[in-house]
Amino acid sequence: MLLILFTSIFFTGIILRTKSITSGRKGPGILQPVKDVIRLFRKGSIYSETTSIIFRIAPVIYFSSVLMACLVIPFGSWKGIISFDGDFIFFAYILALGKFFSIISAMDTGSSFEGMGASREALYSMLAEPAFFILIGSFALLTGNTSFHNIFSSLHLGSSITYTLGALASFVLIMIAMIENSRMPVDDPKTHLELTMIHEVMILDNSGFDLGLILSTGFLKFAMYGAIIADFFIGGLSLTWALPLFLLIQMLFAVIVGLIESFMARYRMSHNPQFILALSSVSFLIFLGVLLVLEKFV
Repeated sequence: MLLILFTSIFFTGIILRTKSITSGRKGPGILQPVKDVIRLFRKGSIYSETTSIIFRIAPVIYFSSVLMACLVIPFGSWKGIISFDGDFIFFAYILALGKFFSIISAMDTGSSFEGMGASREALYSMLAEPAFFILIGSFALLTGNTSFHNIFSSLHLGSSITYTLGALASFVLIMIAMIENSRMPVDDPKTHLELTMIHEVMILDNSGFDLGLILSTGFLKFAMYGAIIADFFIGGLSLTWALPLFLLIQMLFAVIVGLIESFMARYRMSHNPQFILALSSVSFLIFLGVLLVLEKFV
């Protein structure tokens, strides 16, 4: 948990630094996003008269849901703070709870623009869900376990097929993280055109402390998915090797996100569902690979 919190401080800054270097600019410092959030935490929030209590509590629930999800994630052979059979289902749906409140919070403002963004957010999250469950379910089948800790502690990449499965799983999780955080190629976090915005248009009415919480949640979600990717590779390594490898994978993940956002254009809105559903196809390939490893094909 502490490692996820620590890496989340630098994650978005590394993304921005990577984008600055690739475009030939000096750019902001790595800690600039955190400084912006701290500045927001010092400000008060302004609420529209058309909003209800839902709008006020949604940022806290959104942030808390991601914190709860982080508690489930193990570190190699060490359990997460919360660990039980089937905890990956709890992980997925505690995140869905936070997403649900962020969606109805946007609709609570009565703005047609924010309602449009909420509709897109709900659609893309729904389409990304099968990819995650097929992916984790495949590794649950491979290891014979249903908790994150037991899956990762008993997962050993020792052949060309398993290395391929690990690479494909990393790709799917990177893309899911991009979708969940409304980044390229699904959304552009820097756009100011409401007709093409998804996440940014949902938080137009949020300000001050509430906006700081929402931005902090985005930092945490990136580091959280990076921790899951790292768990595929650190497995049963000792702390001496697992700790630097964890930090290296998190930094590499942030650099990859920055490179994707630098060299990929945003997809047209009509193409986004096709792209997200394609991730389920990649997850299904992982499932077929697991069947090959287990010699389930007759």
